[in-house]
Amino acid sequence: MVSRNKVVWAGLVALVVIGAVGFFFFRGSRVSEKKFDEIHPTRGVISSSVSTTGAVEPQNRVKIQSSVGGRIEEILVEEGQIVKKGEVLAMLSSTERAALLDAAKLQGKSEQNYWQKVYKETAVMAPMEGQVIVRSVDPGQTVTASDSLFVLSDRLIVKAYVDETDIGKVKAGQKAVIGLDAYPDIRVNGVVGHIYYESHLQNNVNIYNVDVIPERIPDVFRSGMSANIRIIVEEKSNALLLPIGAVQSKNGRSVVLEKSGSTSLTQRYRAVHTGLQDGRNIEIIDGLSDNSVVLLPDTTFVLPTNNGGTNPFAPQRGKKKP
Repeated sequence: MVSRNKVVWAGLVALVVIGAVGFFFFRGSRVSEKKFDEIHPTRGVISSSVSTTGAVEPQNRVKIQSSVGGRIEEILVEEGQIVKKGEVLAMLSSTERAALLDAAKLQGKSEQNYWQKVYKETAVMAPMEGQVIVRSVDPGQTVTASDSLFVLSDRLIVKAYVDETDIGKVKAGQKAVIGLDAYPDIRVNGVVGHIYYESHLQNNVNIYNVDVIPERIPDVFRSGMSANIRIIVEEKSNALLLPIGAVQSKNGRSVVLEKSGSTSLTQRYRAVHTGLQDGRNIEIIDGLSDNSVVLLPDTTFVLPTNNGGTNPFAPQRGKKKP
């Protein structure tokens, strides 16, 4: 019985000690009242867009082959060079001419010169104006009529890959912004040129190709480069804007917390009609004016302040021992 009383008294003493510690530790700590940032709606440009990836490709890619098999005698253009329609790209000797010239060469210089003048070379010409993006042959190389000698591109465009859930928003003539993975600092404006009618399956998703025509072609553009594209679906200027975090949903309606008096303690929820949003801002169509004051909760974390309370277990500085 005596030991049981000792246990009870020990428990009571422990509770008293814990209560005292809690009182001294938390006496000076108080939770600050909820604070708000006051913001005004701003005017600016906002747009909704479809973001996707793609690749730089020639709009028209033409392989150039020789009409006859034979030997390449001379290359007259370099890769990257712009050529005109009908310009000579290379000179080629047919198989018969190459064999005849080799035989004449053994008979002397004069015999070789004679056959070079009588039996003319075959010219390989550009069928269109464009840029040489591939040169597959070198002088002295033997080729057949099925070999590709050059590849021409009339201009480089960006082929965007648009998900079927977004393709309904995309229309020819819409503005676009093009970026390259290889050159993230470069941005090129463009326009949607053509939307393909047939889709292809990619990762179990139907994808439609969309041609985006750049307004200019930077020198760093190369066929096959990975690109990221943002197609502007809709854009508004001088729109009334708020940060997206300022708009809440209550009972199925969009509302904002508005300051209705001289302090942030006088506040009310006001229903608003929203429009476009771009990931950072949201358009307010109705419900607020330029002079409205909207309250945003201050989410900055602040440690509790200590107003004179002390922790009996913390080291005490500045106190002299008795």
